[in-house]
Amino acid sequence: MPMPSVLAFFAHPDDEALSAGGVLARHAAAGARTAVVTATWTAGTRRAGELADALEILGAGAPRLLGYADARVPSSAPGRPPWCDAPLDEAVGALVAQIREFRPHVVITHDAYGGLTGHPDHVHAHRLAVLAVHAAGFGRLHPEAGDPWQPTALWLATHPDSAAHDLGGYLLRPGRTVDSAYSVPDGMVTAVDVSPWVGQKLAAIAAHRSEADRGAAPGRITALAPALQKRVTGTEWYVRHHLAPTTGPDPSPTR
Repeated sequence: MPMPSVLAFFAHPDDEALSAGGVLARHAAAGARTAVVTATWTAGTRRAGELADALEILGAGAPRLLGYADARVPSSAPGRPPWCDAPLDEAVGALVAQIREFRPHVVITHDAYGGLTGHPDHVHAHRLAVLAVHAAGFGRLHPEAGDPWQPTALWLATHPDSAAHDLGGYLLRPGRTVDSAYSVPDGMVTAVDVSPWVGQKLAAIAAHRSEADRGAAPGRITALAPALQKRVTGTEWYVRHHLAPTTGPDPSPTR
């Protein structure tokens, strides 16, 4: 059975490598079409260039930038509204257009908490993705965005409670406690072993050099010893939602 095509949608450059780099690399290696849509930053900025490097490593094509501003960095998209302030219908329509153009079997995005940190931009990306994957299948919604296309599954990148307590200390900023992180019960989660693709995933994480330089998650992960890097990044977790019957590749990630 061929691997399903995957379109990932995340808030910031680096989210794709941290949250789904292994699955993106795995699907690309199997010949599946993969791509990444990023809500914030614009072409010509440093982080957009780093994103292009990371996606090349993962085999996920060129960046697809919606071009809104990072809530904490107005210079990321001069003259554009912050992502969380973007008009709802406009932002949904922009993502619907990407879904209809790429026609993926699976859409990957942040979970409802926005990951362990609960970042507001991540939470908003989750909300928009849920709306867009449903709207994309209805031709009367956003007719300007192309012919309708219904993805068959939505995977929410997450951390189960057990992994948050085991690994959260390596992923959260100093001063954050695991008890304040956002994780989900283990029984809701499918674990995906991406250890064969950890080298690509780590290289993609390291490509986000500006985040590594300021001590954000890419820097904390790349500073770990190799065995610990593999332990932290060798499994990815998803809450899976099936959206429609599929006659194409099985959209379920293998354990």
